[in-house]
Amino acid sequence: MLLRVGHRFVRVESRRRAGRFVQGLLAGLARVNCWTVAEAVGDRTPDGMQNLLSRATWDADGVRDDLREVVVEQLGDRDAMLVIDETGDLKKGVEPVGVQRQYTGTAGRIENSQMSVFLVYSTPAGHTFIDRELYLPESWAGDQTRRERAGVPAHNLFTTKSRLALAMITRALEAGVKVGWVTGDEAYGKDAAGLRDPLEARDQAYVLAVACDHRIPGAGGENARADERAAALPKRAWQKLSAGAGAKGRRYCLWARIRLRLAGKTGYHWMLMRRNRRTGDTAFYRCYSPRRVSLAELARVAGRRWTIEETFQTGKELTGLDQHQVRTWTSWYRWTTLVMLAHAFLAIAAAHTRDTPPPEGLIPSTRNEIRHLYAQLTLQPARRAADVLTWSAWRRRHQHQARQSHYQRQHQQPAPNHELQLEY
Repeated sequence: MLLRVGHRFVRVESRRRAGRFVQGLLAGLARVNCWTVAEAVGDRTPDGMQNLLSRATWDADGVRDDLREVVVEQLGDRDAMLVIDETGDLKKGVEPVGVQRQYTGTAGRIENSQMSVFLVYSTPAGHTFIDRELYLPESWAGDQTRRERAGVPAHNLFTTKSRLALAMITRALEAGVKVGWVTGDEAYGKDAAGLRDPLEARDQAYVLAVACDHRIPGAGGENARADERAAALPKRAWQKLSAGAGAKGRRYCLWARIRLRLAGKTGYHWMLMRRNRRTGDTAFYRCYSPRRVSLAELARVAGRRWTIEETFQTGKELTGLDQHQVRTWTSWYRWTTLVMLAHAFLAIAAAHTRDTPPPEGLIPSTRNEIRHLYAQLTLQPARRAADVLTWSAWRRRHQHQARQSHYQRQHQQPAPNHELQLEY
């Protein structure tokens, strides 16, 4: 993978240092920053790594484009989807670019944080980041002093997160990435002008979450809340369908949909609803497709959104996505791009290990396990390779036994009720 991006670096020293930086990100460090990465790869000081992020001459956006090509080549599938979401990194002080007190789902409250929007390429084979954009709040966008100090380019003005998401989706589609669907949470589904309408103009199908108070047109032309329309549906409108496989087996929920006939709109529009079988909690989605699709297909797409949550989790736990201590615009984009390289390596390696069935009693190698083996066998002097591999087999056997127990408990539950699909 590093060979594919090498031409984006002007000097060979920078190219080699970027390779060592990615190795350091995969070294299993308790804390990931320029100091710890430099020490892990044998540098005597962090100066070279800091220079790589701030002053060296290389094209981070070009590396992103090359990375996207590699990911599509290695994970590409006719069932590919694009998933959008944001994440917040908790930060101290006010100097790092984009940091202010704002709500972040990471903490579940208003905190001093830095927000960014990511695009994930998701297929049955695997999922990983293919694009990223830093969110610049209005307080930053209009403060020339802070902009200059953080090196924010003059053309980067305040842009909503939906517009950032649209820019990344458009970039991928115009680069030739073939996907069936776009999906994301309600922060993006609520924005018709910023995201839904432009996607429809491209005939790009989507399933985007919306809030329970989202207004949808009724049969008489009046607007009603989504939760009110859901409450009025008869019991026969709900079907037990799978949203895909989870860590503990198939994820079954009750699903229903309402056909929306919107004036001046072409294609098929629905309000999709997902109800938890135990709690009764209901989630809502605005859906569009240029062709008719089944309720089961919409449920499957909505269920794929979880892949970006897992990508954020593994990106932070395994490759230090949120642990950077950079302050400037350029350094943030470079750190994040190198993290994307490291994460893509793990995702692609994990996908390839699934091409060959594992020995009986073991689960396939996970990204976590591959990172561990890479650190032990490649980056650190192991006492004996056989010892490391024995521990790997032990962990995977334990995980296999746990998964089998979950599947056995699930099989004891009643089988899904395949009722006739009704459209409202």
